[in-house]
Amino acid sequence: MKRILAVLVILAVAVGSVFAGSKPETASIVLAQNKPEIDDVLKAYAAGWAERTGNNVTIKSCGGDSCELSVQLRADYAAGEMPDIFVINGIESYKEWEAIIADLSDQPWVSETSVAFKVDGKVVGQPVAVEGWGMAYNADMLAKAGVDPATLVDLDGYKAAFAKIDSMKAQLGIDSVVSMAASIGMGWVTADHNFNSLLANGLPYGDLSVVNALQAGNVDMDRLNQYADWVELLFKYADPAVLLTGDYDAQVGAFANQKAAFLHQGNWVDPNMAAANATFKMAFAPHGSLSTPTDGIFVAAPTWYVVNSESPNADVAKQFLNDLVFTSQGNDFIVNKAGSIPPFANIELSPSGQLSQSVQKWAAAGKIYSWDQYSFKDDWRIQVLRPIYNQFASGDVTKAEFVKLMADAFKNYKNF
Repeated sequence: MKRILAVLVILAVAVGSVFAGSKPETASIVLAQNKPEIDDVLKAYAAGWAERTGNNVTIKSCGGDSCELSVQLRADYAAGEMPDIFVINGIESYKEWEAIIADLSDQPWVSETSVAFKVDGKVVGQPVAVEGWGMAYNADMLAKAGVDPATLVDLDGYKAAFAKIDSMKAQLGIDSVVSMAASIGMGWVTADHNFNSLLANGLPYGDLSVVNALQAGNVDMDRLNQYADWVELLFKYADPAVLLTGDYDAQVGAFANQKAAFLHQGNWVDPNMAAANATFKMAFAPHGSLSTPTDGIFVAAPTWYVVNSESPNADVAKQFLNDLVFTSQGNDFIVNKAGSIPPFANIELSPSGQLSQSVQKWAAAGKIYSWDQYSFKDDWRIQVLRPIYNQFASGDVTKAEFVKLMADAFKNYKNF
């Protein structure tokens, strides 16, 4: 009997060894994200991860001036093709998909970050990065023009700097003072990022007083009028071609190729700067949306990866996210390939991009303002705000009309 049992044990071990040594069944997941500027490097990382794990990953990028991720996700859901991992940008985005967003509270990466997306005590989103923006400037060009970046803290400082640089365009070899986009397709530059100047500039981090007032239809007309002056200034000194019809590459390229002294974008353009071999000195200055000085830029986790709880491969999706945080390849992708500021304490790498380094300096000094634009519904920003900015940029409405359209939009927000 003992010999029979011994044989059975040996057979069981042998069979187990055969199965353990065989190639595991391959799973396939889809990740949908909204940063086309990292599409190539994310696909390259996903391909390497697939080789290492035996699980296939398809990357779908929807953003920039090509498409709206929120719209694409709705189409995917209707078609029964919802991604296994997708991106949300804030509470309104979360509310739309909360029925299928998995609880990630038990994931190993949670203890390594302070900027996870949390709802009712649950962790539901992994931060993609830490990002920031102010007004990016060509420090070498400003020095040549005799403009001190320390003066770029309010409306008057920017008015003086823009006027001086504009008078020296031929000498500086530039087409415009600022590279700014305001087409409908690039409306996230205006109705997301520039809009946040109205909401958060000059306020304590996380202060939602302006947001709450506007959503209730209570408009601080003095703050709104100052903001309109800021928007007018940017539009006035932009290249009309880039402003009205330029795509992402045209807007970012004008700055990278030293055809504009300023750029209205964030540190996510560092890979574009590297690709263009833009080696001039650059950094961020605060937005000048107020008549009073401000001393900070906008810094936060911009988006979060969430896992589709209805996915049959949810565990594989979670593994993909953990490997971003805990493998050398994942760390290399986040920092070196994507050029991002890592949102995880265990990652010791630092980005080499000058704009990312500028964000880190502002953050280290505690001089940061929050991102509050995503407190407003995506569809409202897209359908209501973007056309208002576009009409102002194209000259179809005056500044006074822009102010009225904005005020009316806030008064009607609760009915949207």
